[in-house]
Amino acid sequence: MTDRHIPERYLDGYDRILGEVSATGRRLSRDEIASRRALGEQAAEAGHGLRDLVSAHLTAARTAWPAAAGSADEALAAVQQLVDAFAEGFERAQRLAVRQEEAARREFIDDLLYGRSNLGRLSERAERFGLRLSHAHAVAVAQGATPYGEGDPVPRQVEQAVIARFGDRSVLLTTKDGRLLCIAPGHQTDVLTHFAKQAHAATEGGRVAIGRPQPGPGGVVQSYEEALNALELAERLGLDEPVLRAADLLVYPVLTRDRQAMADLVQGTLGPLVTARGGAEPLLETLTAYFDSGCVATEAARRLSLSVRALTYRLERIHQLTGANPADPPHRYMLQTAVIGARLLDWPATAL
Repeated sequence: MTDRHIPERYLDGYDRILGEVSATGRRLSRDEIASRRALGEQAAEAGHGLRDLVSAHLTAARTAWPAAAGSADEALAAVQQLVDAFAEGFERAQRLAVRQEEAARREFIDDLLYGRSNLGRLSERAERFGLRLSHAHAVAVAQGATPYGEGDPVPRQVEQAVIARFGDRSVLLTTKDGRLLCIAPGHQTDVLTHFAKQAHAATEGGRVAIGRPQPGPGGVVQSYEEALNALELAERLGLDEPVLRAADLLVYPVLTRDRQAMADLVQGTLGPLVTARGGAEPLLETLTAYFDSGCVATEAARRLSLSVRALTYRLERIHQLTGANPADPPHRYMLQTAVIGARLLDWPATAL
């Protein structure tokens, strides 16, 4: 063995080729170059380091040198070609391994987030990527103005920031459908909070939703879907918060669980607003601002860029048309629930 770390078989025939080339001045044959490439691929697949392999080749060249009569220039040129061919094969095997690893990782992520694989088999595959699906996990999803791919600068920046602070800690960062994802053990809320902060900054004001921790192999799917639903709710409701937690939005799925009942409430309570001059939208905006400001008329007027008098007139008009007084607690609850339902159902733009 020329080097104690490198088996002799990766240098098989190397000294003979050097001797012949140095003595005869002949060129390397295609078969000789191809054999070096093949040995390089085998060495990479066996897990040897390229630095040690090159060192072993140079050591072998020095050992064979005194016995190689002839041109030193020819011998050095042969060393260069042989090592280059060996390194080419090594790098080709590494690139293939990387592509295969990326493909396996992407397939695992797809199966994990869609629940398409056998749960037992999925748990086995998850350990390869640092996840123990027998524990509870939570998923954070970040959405920016543009879609992101796995190798894009923004996902890499966020991943580096998270790993720099927490290490791997059984955390998986990836992308899916143009969004950034962070999957972490359910009790490590600090990881998801830091991810949300970094993702919000890296996506230049993008929105992040965090699903609730869910147990078992199917828990990742449930938490992921909760996060996606939170992003959709934020879009439909016009929520301004940069970070949304599914646990804080549970009331909305409850309200829309019986869609027909909600549609009836919206139509029965707010339907008369369509007869107002200018349609229902301005009055709906008025109610939304009024409820979002805690039913404080001055704050609602400021949000709408109206005078308090103009706002009061609109509220009175709503009372006249619907028979419900926004200032009266029982009526207020009914109106506010109907307004939320209208936003969730996209009424009046969408017929109920």
